[in-house]
Amino acid sequence: MISEIYTSSTFGVEAYIIRVETHLESGFHKFSVVGLPDNTVKESRDRVRVAIKNSDLYFPDLKRISINLSPADIKKEGTGFDLPIAIGLLTETSQITLGKIKDYIFIGELSLDGKLRHIAGVLPIAIEARRKKFKGIILPAENAKEASVVENIDILPFKNLNEIIDFLNGKTEATAYKSDIREVFNATKKYPLDFSDVKGQAEVKRATEIAAAGGHNIIMIGLPGSGKTMLAKRLPGILPPMTLEESLETTKIHSIAGILPPDTSLIINRPFRSPHHTASDVAIVGGGPYAKPGEISFAHNGVLFLDELTEFKRNVLEVLRQPLEDRVVTIARSKVTVQYPCSFMFVAAMNPSPAGTAKEMSMYSDYEIQKHLSKISGPILDRIDIHIHVNPVKYTELTSKHESEKSEAIRERVIKAREIQLRRYKGIKGIFCNANITNNEIKEYCKIDADSENLMKMAITKIGLSARAYNKILKVSRTIADLKGEDKISTAHISEAIQYRSLDRTEWLE
Repeated sequence: MISEIYTSSTFGVEAYIIRVETHLESGFHKFSVVGLPDNTVKESRDRVRVAIKNSDLYFPDLKRISINLSPADIKKEGTGFDLPIAIGLLTETSQITLGKIKDYIFIGELSLDGKLRHIAGVLPIAIEARRKKFKGIILPAENAKEASVVENIDILPFKNLNEIIDFLNGKTEATAYKSDIREVFNATKKYPLDFSDVKGQAEVKRATEIAAAGGHNIIMIGLPGSGKTMLAKRLPGILPPMTLEESLETTKIHSIAGILPPDTSLIINRPFRSPHHTASDVAIVGGGPYAKPGEISFAHNGVLFLDELTEFKRNVLEVLRQPLEDRVVTIARSKVTVQYPCSFMFVAAMNPSPAGTAKEMSMYSDYEIQKHLSKISGPILDRIDIHIHVNPVKYTELTSKHESEKSEAIRERVIKAREIQLRRYKGIKGIFCNANITNNEIKEYCKIDADSENLMKMAITKIGLSARAYNKILKVSRTIADLKGEDKISTAHISEAIQYRSLDRTEWLE
């Protein structure tokens, strides 16, 4: 007789169902697990054996135990296989009746005393279990809140192995953990940081508002202490609220990586990720032996902020080129290729020179400053629509009693501009805001008159803007017009957009 237990594991951002087959036979004791298990799954043999014994249950020490994880051509990883393997053994030794077994997905890590521990990736597993029409999921109590946002499937939380055995044998009843996904999603979405905290910097605030309204990537250039980081951290607070679909997408990625905060069932605020400049390329884009997601995927539907941009290693910045363009990252390994979504707003900050203060700037030659700036390659700069200089805050602004505009007011204008863009690009696949548009959409929706064309010509020929700036200026101009609720792009819109291309001037980067 062979017992069959169903469990699930993740691959990329999706889950798939796995059948755990257990067979016992007489002979020299051996406990083998086959079906491409990784080391963590292989180690489950010891955890399962000790957990069963410490739960005062029978473990077949004098039998040959064979566990097959099917399909066998997919790599199995993680500690979530502990529970289904244990249930399979207990079924094979007639300690569990077969009545309810095949109705459920079993997932969970076992501690040596038989308690169930939290595992990663429960949300996509619950979604897949519902899709495959399972009645419910039996899982650790710590994972119940996360899984409960998936409707029309019973989420049955347990604290230890004995509780599950009693339920399956009909000795006790289990209460499904329930939560209303819309109630969770519509909970207060107050972002903790507000733009009113920032004194002065009216020009930079304007630039960040335009960036948020059009989904444009932005770089801030200024000396330490000028407020670049403070402004960047407040950007998620002026972005449009997440849709339910975006919330689920983002939560799935955080769930798979095991970084979903405790007692959080759904991420409802746009994520803000700010990796240190010493981070490796694998930490930023993802990778490793099992192709795990990186910071750019954790920032999906939110903001990725790279402070001290010129301090990042060149290879780290260069690997951002493809994800910034495609909004998806492909991680290839010898036996597996995984795709993770990474549609984020890219925000960067840097010093205008190697100097730490304004006084030190005179110590550096033009060549040294040029060398400092050239750490940002042309292809990376191509993917940044807005460049803005951040000057030190004036004393009068710092001590002013005047209250700055709150994030809520800025956000309302941003939402209105985004709604205009959604209507404009409705039906065009993959385009939701002005930052996403290609050359075809630029020709269609960013038409300018003769006066504006002359202004663009002068900017390129006399001011020194490069050819790459042309389309960027048009896209940003389109957003400025949207913020004002105007259908046509005017010379005023073009003029303002030109101001946001300082790093593209030939005297800065050649």
